[in-house]
Amino acid sequence: MGEVVKVDTDRGDPRFYIRTDLDLNAVPMGASVCHAGCCLTVVEKDGDVFATDVSAETLSKTTLGSWGTGTKINLEPSLKVGDELGGHIVSGHVDGVATIIAIEKEGDSRRLTIEAPEDLAKFIAPKGSITLDGISLTVNEVSGNQFGINIIPHTWEITTLGLRNVGDTLNIEIDLMARYAARLMEYTS
Repeated sequence: MGEVVKVDTDRGDPRFYIRTDLDLNAVPMGASVCHAGCCLTVVEKDGDVFATDVSAETLSKTTLGSWGTGTKINLEPSLKVGDELGGHIVSGHVDGVATIIAIEKEGDSRRLTIEAPEDLAKFIAPKGSITLDGISLTVNEVSGNQFGINIIPHTWEITTLGLRNVGDTLNIEIDLMARYAARLMEYTS
């Protein structure tokens, strides 16, 4: 997790300054880092803080417009060729904003019910993959534009999901293969 320590809007589009435990020596200028599911470019580094610029387009499609000083965000550096792929492929291209409808304790885990935008619902399938705030997850069940996910204690504790409440919004990225399968179906029907 990282934390927004400053938001600079003097130049127009915001520049977010993020404090992190990531080894910034291993993150070159111009590198892509996933911020709550949104791939952004590192444009400044100073000690344990780096900066990234955000366009109006990105603000219109994500939760980034609500970030302020103190906002905690999930961070993940880009995957390098040869690295282990421990989940599904996450591109960092947010498709929209989803809303938490319910959070229920289930054993040691949490069961979340999420409402996706109507236009994205067709891409979400039981036992398929979904990305919420940059976290690769498995869909448990689907009903209309709502779906359920189970969050194990480890994920609940080390990501921003453990800080979320009913009514909070999340960046959602649908599975890359679902997106291309749907596009292909448009041309084969």
